[in-house]
Amino acid sequence: MHTTVTFHNKLPLIGTNNRGIKTFFDTSAELLGPGGSAASPMETVLESLGACSMMDILSILKKMRKNLITLQADIDARRAQEHPKVFTDIQIKYCLESPDCTHSELEKAVRLSMDKYCSVAAMIRASGCAITWSAELAQTS
Repeated sequence: MHTTVTFHNKLPLIGTNNRGIKTFFDTSAELLGPGGSAASPMETVLESLGACSMMDILSILKKMRKNLITLQADIDARRAQEHPKVFTDIQIKYCLESPDCTHSELEKAVRLSMDKYCSVAAMIRASGCAITWSAELAQTS
């Protein structure tokens, strides 16, 4: 795996992976001038956590032959007061809309992701950050 992050005289920074797909990174205006055109690096870490775990959850539920309409992860985090301002705890609320998935099946998929498969969660947890989660199911007809 390889990626490059580049600064071209102004923000945002541009990350480019080996397939040519770009990710933009920005910061608040008080640090480097006008900002806010893209997510901060720490925001992208949270987004990556959500995306990584959701990929697992979707795959697990598809293997259970569940019909999936929407899945969303709402993620809240707290950071240390001192530098480096690492995440100290993260809470994730997963909300699934499905006509045939049970709450216990959703919880099983989330638990497998968070405890076994999600490499982003494993890296964050290894830093000492606590990750907690909850799961809600909205069944459709």
